[in-house]
Amino acid sequence: MTADLAVRLVIIGASGRMGRSLLRLLPQFPQLQLHAALVGPASLWQGRDSGELAGIARSGIALSTDLEAALGGAGLVLDFSAAGEASRHLGLCAAALIPLLLGTTGLGPQVQERLAEASAMIPVLVAANTSLGAAVLQQLVRQAAAALGSGFDIRIQDTHHRHKVDAPSGTALALGEAAAQAQSLPSPIGYASLRGGDVVGEHEVQFLGEGERLRLSHVATDRAVFAAGALRAGLWLIRQPPGNYRMADIFKEK
Repeated sequence: MTADLAVRLVIIGASGRMGRSLLRLLPQFPQLQLHAALVGPASLWQGRDSGELAGIARSGIALSTDLEAALGGAGLVLDFSAAGEASRHLGLCAAALIPLLLGTTGLGPQVQERLAEASAMIPVLVAANTSLGAAVLQQLVRQAAAALGSGFDIRIQDTHHRHKVDAPSGTALALGEAAAQAQSLPSPIGYASLRGGDVVGEHEVQFLGEGERLRLSHVATDRAVFAAGALRAGLWLIRQPPGNYRMADIFKEK
Protein backbone atom coordinates (compact mmCIF):
# COMPACT_ATOMS: atom_id res chain seq x y z
CA MET A 1 0.00 0.00 0.00
CA THR A 2 1.35 3.44 -0.93
CA ALA A 3 1.69 6.26 1.59
CA ASP A 4 -1.12 8.15 -0.19
CA LEU A 5 -3.55 5.32 0.53
CA ALA A 6 -2.41 4.55 4.08
CA VAL A 7 -4.53 5.61 7.05
CA ARG A 8 -3.06 8.64 8.79
CA LEU A 9 -2.38 7.74 12.40
CA VAL A 10 -2.15 9.99 15.47
CA ILE A 11 -0.44 8.57 18.57
CA ILE A 12 -1.21 10.27 21.88
CA GLY A 13 1.25 9.52 24.66
CA ALA A 14 4.14 8.96 22.26
CA SER A 15 6.85 9.35 24.90
CA GLY A 16 5.49 6.58 27.14
CA ARG A 17 6.36 2.88 27.03
CA MET A 18 3.47 2.05 24.71
CA GLY A 19 3.95 5.12 22.57
CA ARG A 20 7.57 4.27 21.84
CA SER A 21 6.66 0.66 21.10
CA LEU A 22 4.01 1.82 18.63
CA LEU A 23 6.50 4.08 16.86
CA ARG A 24 9.04 1.26 16.58
CA LEU A 25 6.53 -1.27 15.26
CA LEU A 26 4.62 1.04 12.92
CA PRO A 27 6.89 0.38 9.88
CA GLN A 28 5.61 -3.22 9.93
CA PHE A 29 2.08 -1.93 9.23
CA PRO A 30 2.20 -0.29 5.78
CA GLN A 31 -1.56 0.31 5.94
CA LEU A 32 -0.83 3.00 8.54
CA GLN A 33 1.19 6.19 8.14
CA LEU A 34 2.29 8.33 11.08
CA HIS A 35 0.48 11.65 10.88
CA ALA A 36 1.26 13.09 14.33
CA ALA A 37 2.83 12.00 17.62
CA LEU A 38 1.84 13.84 20.78
CA VAL A 39 3.52 14.25 24.15
CA GLY A 40 2.48 16.03 27.35
CA PRO A 41 2.90 19.80 27.74
CA ALA A 42 5.79 19.35 30.18
CA SER A 43 7.70 16.90 27.97
CA LEU A 44 11.28 17.77 27.07
CA TRP A 45 10.73 15.94 23.74
CA GLN A 46 8.53 18.67 22.27
CA GLY A 47 9.71 19.61 18.79
CA ARG A 48 12.10 16.68 18.44
CA ASP A 49 11.72 13.96 15.83
CA SER A 50 9.44 11.06 16.77
CA GLY A 51 11.81 8.53 15.22
CA GLU A 52 14.60 9.80 17.45
CA LEU A 53 12.34 9.29 20.46
CA ALA A 54 11.71 5.67 19.45
CA GLY A 55 15.36 4.96 18.67
CA ILE A 56 14.73 4.36 14.97
CA ALA A 57 15.29 6.32 11.76
CA ARG A 58 14.06 9.90 11.70
CA SER A 59 10.42 10.10 10.65
CA GLY A 60 10.17 13.77 9.79
CA ILE A 61 7.28 14.05 12.26
CA ALA A 62 8.05 16.44 15.12
CA LEU A 63 6.56 15.66 18.54
CA SER A 64 3.72 18.02 19.39
CA THR A 65 1.29 18.86 22.18
CA ASP A 66 -1.58 20.18 20.03
CA LEU A 67 -4.17 17.45 19.52
CA GLU A 68 -6.70 19.70 17.79
CA ALA A 69 -4.17 20.57 15.09
CA ALA A 70 -3.03 16.94 14.81
CA LEU A 71 -6.57 15.73 14.09
CA GLY A 72 -6.72 17.66 10.84
CA GLY A 73 -6.48 15.07 8.06
CA ALA A 74 -6.12 12.14 10.50
CA GLY A 75 -7.93 8.82 10.06
CA LEU A 76 -7.24 7.04 13.36
CA VAL A 77 -6.15 7.92 16.91
CA LEU A 78 -4.41 5.60 19.37
CA ASP A 79 -4.43 7.12 22.86
CA PHE A 80 -2.08 5.78 25.53
CA SER A 81 -1.81 8.93 27.61
CA ALA A 82 -2.96 9.91 31.11
CA ALA A 83 -6.47 8.98 32.24
CA GLY A 84 -7.21 12.56 33.22
CA GLU A 85 -7.24 13.62 29.57
CA ALA A 86 -9.53 10.84 28.34
CA SER A 87 -12.75 12.88 28.42
CA ARG A 88 -11.18 15.72 26.43
CA HIS A 89 -9.70 13.36 23.86
CA LEU A 90 -13.02 11.58 23.43
CA GLY A 91 -14.76 14.88 22.82
CA LEU A 92 -12.21 16.12 20.29
CA CYS A 93 -12.13 12.84 18.34
CA ALA A 94 -15.93 12.66 18.27
CA ALA A 95 -16.16 16.25 17.00
CA ALA A 96 -13.63 15.44 14.27
CA LEU A 97 -15.34 12.10 13.47
CA ILE A 98 -12.11 10.14 13.88
CA PRO A 99 -12.08 6.56 15.28
CA LEU A 100 -10.35 6.28 18.66
CA LEU A 101 -8.66 3.40 20.44
CA LEU A 102 -8.39 4.35 24.10
CA GLY A 103 -5.72 2.24 25.79
CA THR A 104 -5.50 4.39 28.90
CA THR A 105 -6.06 2.55 32.20
CA GLY A 106 -7.58 3.88 35.41
CA LEU A 107 -10.56 5.55 33.72
CA GLY A 108 -13.00 6.90 36.28
CA PRO A 109 -16.83 6.78 36.17
CA GLN A 110 -16.92 10.40 35.00
CA VAL A 111 -15.52 9.24 31.65
CA GLN A 112 -18.43 6.91 30.97
CA GLU A 113 -20.89 9.65 30.03
CA ARG A 114 -18.45 11.18 27.56
CA LEU A 115 -17.69 7.69 26.23
CA ALA A 116 -21.38 7.07 25.55
CA GLU A 117 -21.66 10.40 23.74
CA ALA A 118 -18.55 9.79 21.64
CA SER A 119 -19.43 6.20 20.70
CA ALA A 120 -22.73 7.43 19.26
CA MET A 121 -20.70 9.41 16.72
CA ILE A 122 -17.52 7.37 16.14
CA PRO A 123 -16.21 3.84 16.74
CA VAL A 124 -14.38 3.77 20.09
CA LEU A 125 -12.44 0.78 21.38
CA VAL A 126 -11.53 0.83 25.08
CA ALA A 127 -8.88 -1.69 26.11
CA ALA A 128 -6.90 -2.02 29.32
CA ASN A 129 -4.72 -4.56 27.50
CA THR A 130 -4.28 -4.68 23.72
CA SER A 131 -2.54 -8.04 23.42
CA LEU A 132 -4.53 -10.63 21.48
CA GLY A 133 -3.79 -13.31 24.07
CA ALA A 134 -5.23 -11.19 26.88
CA ALA A 135 -8.38 -10.62 24.82
CA VAL A 136 -8.80 -14.39 24.46
CA LEU A 137 -8.19 -14.81 28.19
CA GLN A 138 -11.13 -12.50 28.94
CA GLN A 139 -13.37 -14.66 26.75
CA LEU A 140 -12.21 -17.83 28.52
CA VAL A 141 -12.76 -16.26 31.94
CA ARG A 142 -16.27 -15.24 30.93
CA GLN A 143 -17.05 -18.78 29.75
CA ALA A 144 -15.57 -20.40 32.86
CA ALA A 145 -17.44 -18.10 35.23
CA ALA A 146 -20.74 -18.81 33.51
CA ALA A 147 -20.16 -22.57 33.51
CA LEU A 148 -18.83 -22.94 37.07
CA GLY A 149 -21.23 -20.55 38.77
CA SER A 150 -21.05 -19.06 42.25
CA GLY A 151 -19.85 -22.34 43.81
CA PHE A 152 -16.31 -21.37 42.84
CA ASP A 153 -14.40 -18.49 44.43
CA ILE A 154 -12.60 -16.26 41.93
CA ARG A 155 -9.16 -14.84 42.69
CA ILE A 156 -7.15 -12.70 40.24
CA GLN A 157 -3.44 -11.88 40.50
CA ASP A 158 -1.46 -9.49 38.34
CA THR A 159 2.33 -9.06 38.26
CA HIS A 160 4.05 -6.07 36.66
CA HIS A 161 7.28 -4.08 36.66
CA ARG A 162 8.19 -2.03 39.71
CA HIS A 163 7.21 1.28 38.09
CA LYS A 164 3.55 0.43 37.44
CA VAL A 165 1.42 2.64 39.65
CA ASP A 166 -2.13 1.27 39.49
CA ALA A 167 -3.06 -1.88 41.41
CA PRO A 168 -4.97 -3.97 40.60
CA SER A 169 -4.05 -3.46 36.96
CA GLY A 170 -6.63 -2.39 34.44
CA THR A 171 -6.42 -5.83 32.88
CA ALA A 172 -7.06 -7.53 36.22
CA LEU A 173 -10.15 -5.37 36.76
CA ALA A 174 -11.34 -6.14 33.22
CA LEU A 175 -10.96 -9.86 33.91
CA GLY A 176 -12.93 -9.47 37.11
CA GLU A 177 -15.65 -7.57 35.29
CA ALA A 178 -15.84 -10.31 32.64
CA ALA A 179 -16.28 -12.94 35.35
CA ALA A 180 -18.88 -10.94 37.27
CA GLN A 181 -20.97 -10.25 34.18
CA ALA A 182 -21.06 -13.94 33.33
CA GLN A 183 -22.42 -15.09 36.69
CA SER A 184 -26.12 -14.81 37.45
CA LEU A 185 -25.26 -14.45 41.16
CA PRO A 186 -21.81 -12.79 41.18
CA SER A 187 -19.63 -13.72 44.13
CA PRO A 188 -17.00 -11.34 45.56
CA ILE A 189 -13.77 -11.40 43.54
CA GLY A 190 -10.40 -11.16 45.27
CA TYR A 191 -7.43 -9.33 43.78
CA ALA A 192 -3.70 -9.48 44.48
CA SER A 193 -0.97 -7.40 42.83
CA LEU A 194 2.78 -7.92 42.73
CA ARG A 195 5.23 -5.25 41.55
CA GLY A 196 8.91 -5.82 40.88
CA GLY A 197 11.74 -5.97 38.38
CA ASP A 198 10.97 -5.44 34.73
CA VAL A 199 7.99 -7.82 34.39
CA VAL A 200 6.00 -6.82 31.31
CA GLY A 201 2.72 -8.31 32.49
CA GLU A 202 1.33 -11.52 33.94
CA HIS A 203 -2.28 -12.26 34.85
CA GLU A 204 -3.76 -15.39 36.42
CA VAL A 205 -7.39 -16.10 37.24
CA GLN A 206 -8.13 -18.93 39.64
CA PHE A 207 -11.52 -20.56 40.12
CA LEU A 208 -11.36 -22.27 43.52
CA GLY A 209 -13.95 -24.94 44.20
CA GLU A 210 -14.41 -27.88 46.54
CA GLY A 211 -11.76 -30.42 45.63
CA GLU A 212 -10.65 -28.74 42.41
CA ARG A 213 -9.13 -25.57 40.97
CA LEU A 214 -9.11 -24.08 37.51
CA ARG A 215 -6.31 -21.71 36.49
CA LEU A 216 -6.33 -19.48 33.44
CA SER A 217 -3.34 -17.25 32.76
CA HIS A 218 -1.61 -15.02 30.26
CA VAL A 219 2.06 -13.97 30.26
CA ALA A 220 3.48 -11.17 28.12
CA THR A 221 7.26 -11.25 27.73
CA ASP A 222 7.64 -8.49 25.15
CA ARG A 223 5.89 -5.12 25.16
CA ALA A 224 5.71 -5.31 21.38
CA VAL A 225 2.69 -7.64 21.67
CA PHE A 226 0.64 -4.75 23.07
CA ALA A 227 1.73 -2.43 20.26
CA ALA A 228 1.03 -5.04 17.59
CA GLY A 229 -2.41 -5.71 19.05
CA ALA A 230 -3.23 -2.01 19.21
CA LEU A 231 -2.20 -1.40 15.60
CA ARG A 232 -4.14 -4.43 14.41
CA ALA A 233 -7.18 -3.37 16.44
CA GLY A 234 -6.94 0.14 15.01
CA LEU A 235 -7.06 -1.18 11.46
CA TRP A 236 -10.15 -3.18 12.43
CA LEU A 237 -11.76 -0.21 14.18
CA ILE A 238 -11.70 2.11 11.17
CA ARG A 239 -14.01 -0.29 9.32
CA GLN A 240 -16.66 -0.30 12.06
CA PRO A 241 -19.77 1.86 12.51
CA PRO A 242 -20.04 4.15 15.56
CA GLY A 243 -20.17 2.18 18.79
CA ASN A 244 -18.33 1.13 21.94
CA TYR A 245 -16.06 -1.85 21.27
CA ARG A 246 -13.62 -4.09 23.16
CA MET A 247 -10.64 -6.15 22.01
CA ALA A 248 -12.62 -9.39 21.88
CA ASP A 249 -14.81 -7.89 19.16
CA ILE A 250 -11.99 -8.03 16.61
CA PHE A 251 -12.25 -11.83 16.56
CA LYS A 252 -15.89 -11.78 15.44
CA GLU A 253 -14.96 -11.38 11.79
CA LYS A 254 -13.14 -14.73 11.79
